[in-house]
Amino acid sequence: MQLDAKIPAGPIEKKWDTRSFENKLVNPANRRKYHVLVVGSGLAGGAAAASLGELGYRVSVFCYQDSTRRAHSIAAQGGINAAKNYMGDGDSIHRLFYDTVKGGDYRAREANVYRLAQVSNAIIDQCVAQGVPFARDYGGLLDNRSFGGAQVSRTFYARGQTGQQLLLGAYSALMRQVGAGTVKQYTRTEMLDLIVIDGRARGIVTRDMVTGQVQCVLADAVVLATGGYGNVFFLSTNAMGCNATAIFRAWKRGAGFANPCFTQIHPTCIPVAGDYQSKLTLMSESLRNDGRIWVPKAVGDKRAPGSIPEEERDYYLERRYPAFGNLVPRDVASRAAKQVCDEQRGVGEFGLGVYLDFEDSIKRLGRKIIEERYGNLFQMYEKITGEDPYTVPMRIFPAVHYTMGGLWVDYNLESTIPGLFVAGEANFSDHGANRLGASALMQGLADGYYVIPPSIGHYLGTVRSLPAADETHPACRDAERAVTERIGQLLSIQGRRTVDDFHKALGRIMWDKCGMGRTEAGLTQALEEIPRLRADFWKDVRVPGSAPSLNQSLEKAGRVADFLEHGELMVRDALERRESCGGHFREESQTEEGEALRDDVNFAHAAVWEWKGEGQSPALHKEELAFEHCLPSQRSYK
Repeated sequence: MQLDAKIPAGPIEKKWDTRSFENKLVNPANRRKYHVLVVGSGLAGGAAAASLGELGYRVSVFCYQDSTRRAHSIAAQGGINAAKNYMGDGDSIHRLFYDTVKGGDYRAREANVYRLAQVSNAIIDQCVAQGVPFARDYGGLLDNRSFGGAQVSRTFYARGQTGQQLLLGAYSALMRQVGAGTVKQYTRTEMLDLIVIDGRARGIVTRDMVTGQVQCVLADAVVLATGGYGNVFFLSTNAMGCNATAIFRAWKRGAGFANPCFTQIHPTCIPVAGDYQSKLTLMSESLRNDGRIWVPKAVGDKRAPGSIPEEERDYYLERRYPAFGNLVPRDVASRAAKQVCDEQRGVGEFGLGVYLDFEDSIKRLGRKIIEERYGNLFQMYEKITGEDPYTVPMRIFPAVHYTMGGLWVDYNLESTIPGLFVAGEANFSDHGANRLGASALMQGLADGYYVIPPSIGHYLGTVRSLPAADETHPACRDAERAVTERIGQLLSIQGRRTVDDFHKALGRIMWDKCGMGRTEAGLTQALEEIPRLRADFWKDVRVPGSAPSLNQSLEKAGRVADFLEHGELMVRDALERRESCGGHFREESQTEEGEALRDDVNFAHAAVWEWKGEGQSPALHKEELAFEHCLPSQRSYK
């Protein structure tokens, strides 16, 4: 496996312009000759499919939901970053670039991050033109609010529904192309394998989730925009259907997988209420703008929050990080919450929670302003917990949220398999070891609207024409046969344990051994436990129903089977990275004050894993990261 990031030469401010000029072009009249598959219809996939269709390519877009507008991007709440500096508080493209690299603990590729900051402003203009109802200030200008990891207000928002509104904008653009005939959409269709012909990605194997039909779909290029793999932990803020199958099957076909251990723990989630839960609910990070986070100073203080006087409260983030206070990055806030709960100062029935209190803001601003900013979030919290956050502090606790790892891509977002492009959370490229809040939506739309289209054009303009291939090609038949045999194997086991039982068991291992805190001993133990659990799965799982039909148990089984392998890769990567950085916290590597301690001498690289075959250990490759504009230093938010 060769890792060539293909970063353009020249000053960082000019790299994207340079690449845009260097790109090969496809004549508008020739674009209709090319067929592109886009897997995933969220912000990255929907934007890419719409943009490619607008350019004149023939596009097929696939999603496992019943509508392309039901992608998980719709769940994002708080906002989208851009460097427009409407607030006049000193923001700039360079500051957004710097904050992102620093927030990711110096484990991202500088050139990609700078491009992300560059195109951020155009994203806002594009979305406004699409009718996205961003919040506006009294004078009618677009409003901004603050998010973690920054000391400026650069986050554009639509109350607590930003992801939904942005997705509807992309969806409208996509449906325009569906109506024009340039894009065909395939709903309730799951990708189960990648077809590689002569070393190039040429198609996918899909299963119709209603009829069970398995078939090959061929094209000239493939874009994967299938999101992250946080559900490997079972309990996460992800929708239940979110999975790793598309990118994991691509890994097994030769795509490098970068930094799989880099997972993000979000500090602002509703705490676990019992063993019956199947997912966790995120409360937007935007709440940290006006909510103050605290726990009782005394160990074991179980009084109602209103009975605890001010002098007996510990506003621990404001105390430890006076410069950023409650707006420290997510990894810092999450570890701090874990620490006070480990000290037996956590709140709630299980002691696994901290207070997010709006009392001071309501007194200062009035309830009406808080309702305007966060009303739907407060409603959601009350419906889930039965507690009114206007009168009682919210209870929050960290939970698995986003994954910074993903398939390795170069500057053009092309994987190590030519013709396979990866967008949004499915790639590794922009966030390093920790994603700043409100940057996921920014990256998804940047990749989909602005990076994927010219990159696809350059690829097709370079190869010009590919050998003809159809469903009778041996590579198609082999991939389709492998999918069909795997489905048959899952249905034939007829064991005693449910798919969810195995998923929960894996989630416990991952959370305990590869979650907020990681140790050499714990990770080593996990590498022994996961293979045993995987062996039990293939001997004792019970998948009811049949293949040629709607069978949600079968869908889950295939995804959990992939999680059982992917979890091991994550643990292997975490064990190999003997440093702490961002969301990856090795307890052996921390400062005297309990902060993450990087090792820039040995680990300033992207760890890229190569599949070597069943029963073989994957091979590790390294892309060394160079920092010319954001010199690595110990992160401090004090």
